[in-house]
Amino acid sequence: MSATDLVTAELTLTGRITTASNATFLGTIGDVVVVYKPMAGESPLWDFPDGALAHREVAAYLVSEHLGWDVVPHTWLRDGPLGEGMVQLWKEQDPDQDAVNLVATDEVPETGWKHVLEGQDQSGRMVALIHEDTSALRRMAVFDLIVNNADRKGDHILAMPDGNRHGVDHGLTFHREHKLRTVLWGWLGDSLSTEELDGIDRVSEGLDGDLGEAIADLLSAEEIAALAARCAKLRLARRFPAPAGDMPAVPWPLF
Repeated sequence: MSATDLVTAELTLTGRITTASNATFLGTIGDVVVVYKPMAGESPLWDFPDGALAHREVAAYLVSEHLGWDVVPHTWLRDGPLGEGMVQLWKEQDPDQDAVNLVATDEVPETGWKHVLEGQDQSGRMVALIHEDTSALRRMAVFDLIVNNADRKGDHILAMPDGNRHGVDHGLTFHREHKLRTVLWGWLGDSLSTEELDGIDRVSEGLDGDLGEAIADLLSAEEIAALAARCAKLRLARRFPAPAGDMPAVPWPLF
């Protein structure tokens, strides 16, 4: 299906995702399965502008495209049965893979995983939050730093059969103030790779050209300036930062 058809062809609703905090629906455009989030179904937030979450989801996709890492599935704005909203290609994750997990503290794998934090579960058992140590997930962590993602839960990471990791639910991004909340803290203090630094450079350069033009109608000038500043700061530091500010470092719930 062409890009034009994805915007203009009929969007048919097939179900609702009831676990989402905002109105979220499954649908089809022809034979293409999509997720549809109408702006009219967005819940008001005290720290983000009303009716702007869909725009942030699209801006996140455009940044992902400039990074070149296929973090965010194709996302766009269009009209639908409940008005204008965000539409995103549905991605069927591998049910046998978990990029993020909670395990007993004495069962944390010695290799291949990063330890984030420990706590007690509902039964009082000590558990550890861990995530896999893969290049695909590292790239998502870098993406979250750039877009200032305030809601990277474990369930917002789709483990694909080919090893790629898609991130979804990016409405809480691009705030001009520091808002980073994520479960992906395992690389804290690690140096950024050449590939990761090159991706940051592509975003910085894009903000002075086609990327900046594309997101000008999606984000405020102050938010775009903050995005550029985050890229510059990360490029200068050349490493994964530590949590900062008074905000919690992880979202709640974690999944």
